[in-house]
Amino acid sequence: MMMNALNVKLNEIPYKGTGPALTDLMGGQVDILCDQTSGTVPSVKGGKIKAYASAGKARLPQLPEVPAITDAGVEGFDINISFGLYAPKGTPKPVLDQLTSALQKSVTDPEVRQRLEAMGISAVSVDQARPEALRNHLKNEIDTLGGLLIKAGVKAN
Repeated sequence: MMMNALNVKLNEIPYKGTGPALTDLMGGQVDILCDQTSGTVPSVKGGKIKAYASAGKARLPQLPEVPAITDAGVEGFDINISFGLYAPKGTPKPVLDQLTSALQKSVTDPEVRQRLEAMGISAVSVDQARPEALRNHLKNEIDTLGGLLIKAGVKAN
């Protein structure tokens, strides 16, 4: 999708995680990396890599000097990464309730919120920290991005 939005041809190099990809970026083996902020904000702030734009409509509070991709003139490219807490199918309801309660407590904890924000992650509200909200969010993401991924020829690997 990014390649289509930028109208450039890039060679995709699949990595098994941000760590190896960042290592190759810093070592000059690859020229560009598009990744989530949780793995890259610390390296940008530390001066180890340069950020050109954030892939959203607004600048990141953690990197206010880095333009949003729309500020750089690229339209129609708004990607936000989300995280979810998952359990195996068939997990007993009391266990799910306990996990939900712990998650809701964590998203209101000032220290947890501060650590997430330092990585460029915004914690969800307590209302969004529930299984039903995650299911709705995932359905919306699939409905919104599914067709775009198919059109772009993206395949799971």
